Amino acid sequence: MRDIVSRCNSRERGFTYLWVMFAVAITGVMLAGAGQLWRTEAQREKEKELMFIGEQFRLAIGSYYESSPGMKRYPPSLEKLLLDDRFPTVKRHLRKIFFDPMTGTREWGLVTQPGVGIMGVHSLSAQTPLKRANFHERYGSFAEAKSYRDWKFAYSPGEAGSTASQPQNQPQPQGQPQPQGQPQPQGQTQIQPGSGPDTRQAPAQPQPSPGPSQDTLGPPSEAESDSQRLGNSLQSMRY
Repeated sequence: MRDIVSRCNSRERGFTYLWVMFAVAITGVMLAGAGQLWRTEAQREKEKELMFIGEQFRLAIGSYYESSPGMKRYPPSLEKLLLDDRFPTVKRHLRKIFFDPMTGTREWGLVTQPGVGIMGVHSLSAQTPLKRANFHERYGSFAEAKSYRDWKFAYSPGEAGSTASQPQNQPQPQGQPQPQGQPQPQGQTQIQPGSGPDTRQAPAQPQPSPGPSQDTLGPPSEAESDSQRLGNSLQSMRY
């Protein structure tokens, strides 16, 4: 009897052990997946930060180049972006040397040409990028990058800023515009050449105000009354 009970207990312990091992394996797989997802999201955030920092370097190098007194030059070092000593007053094109989010250091790869200066920067990380699309047209070559070393943020003369403004479409005026500085006379309508005969009417001439009519004359004066009475007396004497 005891042997039967011990055998049953051994089987139960064996099944329990299997279930525990299965649960541990499932938990390990889930944690591994969560860890991989977290690393992927962290890398994507670092890529966004690298794009922002690289653009700041590019704009600062462009500001240094375009504001050069006399002949335009690129900076000989990144420190010149922090303090441009070519002017009497302090001028800063960049507020600080950023950390490379991929390596965690301030050491950057430099895009240079002999005798020209620093034209741009790039990361020193050999890691393969995750981002493969939706780049700005300026950085279209990043889609084929094999590592972050190929993400080169360089300034070329004549380039616009990070948000390049496009000229807005303006409607073209119809007909011939009214020349500026020549006011249109009041009371007259401008007629474009070739638009037809001139149908304008001449401005009405002011009519002279009529004088007082006979009906509105006042009573005769005293001299006129005496003359009339004298004439009547002479006519009566003739008769």
